[in-house]
Amino acid sequence: MLLKKYNLYEFKDKYPSQLSGGMRQRVALIRTLAIKPKILLLDEAFSALDYQTRLMVTKDVYKILKNENMTMLMVTHDISEAISMADKVVVLSNRPTYVKKIHTIEFDIENRDPLNCRKDPKFSKYFDSLWKELDVHG
Repeated sequence: MLLKKYNLYEFKDKYPSQLSGGMRQRVALIRTLAIKPKILLLDEAFSALDYQTRLMVTKDVYKILKNENMTMLMVTHDISEAISMADKVVVLSNRPTYVKKIHTIEFDIENRDPLNCRKDPKFSKYFDSLWKELDVHG
């Protein structure tokens, strides 16, 4: 059972309002995994969470997806989140939208997770490269 596997079984009888935001995100992910999809689609999945919770939940989600050997397509406007979670980052243009560039993200970290990636010297290089490609004026 996935709830036991991911330490949420003791909360099985709780209502969503009785769970933290992070727990609700993990339960939603586990509920989705229960139907055994071939690919997981996440659209701004962590945007409603405060920064600290967001970091912890991305770490949990990353571990769950790696453990379940799942492919994920994640839409995010958060460059750091994209770099720390992904193997590839696709940068899209403004409208009409087209693929500007696809970046392969590689970290030589023994126990890779989103928090460890943010500490790696490559992280800031990836961030700078992606930032320069965005159509942001300021």
